[in-house]
Amino acid sequence: MQSKRKKVFVSGCFDMLHSGHIAFLKEASEYGDLYIGLGSDKTIRELKGRETINSEDERVYMLSALACVQSVNVNKGSGLLDFSDEMKALKPDIYIVNEDGHSPEKEILCRNLGIEYKILKRVPHANLPIRSTTALRSTIPMPYRIDLAGTWIDQPYVSKYHPGWAITASLEPTIEFNERSGMATSTRKKAIELWNDHLPLEKPEKLAITLFRYDNDPGTQEVSGSQDSIGLTMPGINRFYYDRGKYWPSQFETISDLDVIKWMEERIHMVTLWPRPVDFNVLKETYINTDNVKNLTEAAELAWKGLNKKDIVMFSRGFLDSFKAQVRMFPKMMNSEIEKVITQYSENALAWKLAGAGGGGYLILISEKEIPNSFKIKIRTKNLGL
Repeated sequence: MQSKRKKVFVSGCFDMLHSGHIAFLKEASEYGDLYIGLGSDKTIRELKGRETINSEDERVYMLSALACVQSVNVNKGSGLLDFSDEMKALKPDIYIVNEDGHSPEKEILCRNLGIEYKILKRVPHANLPIRSTTALRSTIPMPYRIDLAGTWIDQPYVSKYHPGWAITASLEPTIEFNERSGMATSTRKKAIELWNDHLPLEKPEKLAITLFRYDNDPGTQEVSGSQDSIGLTMPGINRFYYDRGKYWPSQFETISDLDVIKWMEERIHMVTLWPRPVDFNVLKETYINTDNVKNLTEAAELAWKGLNKKDIVMFSRGFLDSFKAQVRMFPKMMNSEIEKVITQYSENALAWKLAGAGGGGYLILISEKEIPNSFKIKIRTKNLGL
């Protein structure tokens, strides 16, 4: 009974309240009196790039009605740590998140404030299915994409030094990824704008070409790389070959073997970092030359070979070598804070990379062991082989 006197704090959006939320809140309340710091409508727009289904007033009302909840307040801050002022004022004993709500920034904040940091697994109540807000938002089931190796080669100012392959995987939207996080969220918005709620039933490569053209209006100064459009529209795991100085690949290869796809899913782990700063410019300092680009393309070749063979050592080496080549070309991708996070996880991982152009986003880890405090992805296989 003594633990019930502790103050427990959780934060989040809790939009479209569902059984997964309830299971999480009930479990969190077992550790003490439960206080909720609720993400404001403004914060959700900034982080998720969308409007809420339920306003902050509605969400406060519904959460306050739950017997396991002591109090709900709308956070006054912004970003991933929008709750920091509320946490400092409340002075809770424990701060609780679930696996995909974990981020190193949150853990560091709790450590600095002397607050216990606890991560719960996503466990549905009884025989109920696992729920997430993203899965329930059937109005926007548009995929995301993750780049695995060789990316940046889709930019002509890179491929002009050496041709080569890029590898991406299309992801089911089981997680609502943050904006400016390297998950092709800006191109995904264009896809939603173009096709509303679903990808049309059409040849994936044709959809990729259409989206790439729509994403880059005539006269666009900074052309979005075509790997974003390809990764969103083409299911499974794909690699595509860029000749020197070309925007569009000349060759495509697809892994349609579900055993290989499942093998990859089981070995990818992701950790939330922080959204890339608005004023971040990875092109401020570059070292794009023949040697660095050749290293990038050779790493992609190795990763693809390892993937097809389900050889974790070979794939991990290509995956990590690709990231190292990217950082050599674009050193602004890395900073001391990201290096600290990588160090924290590197003992348990065989390889790692950032989800996008750096400055934040998500850390992708490759491991055959469970990575503490990480979440998993689901590779999209619908219409594979269309």
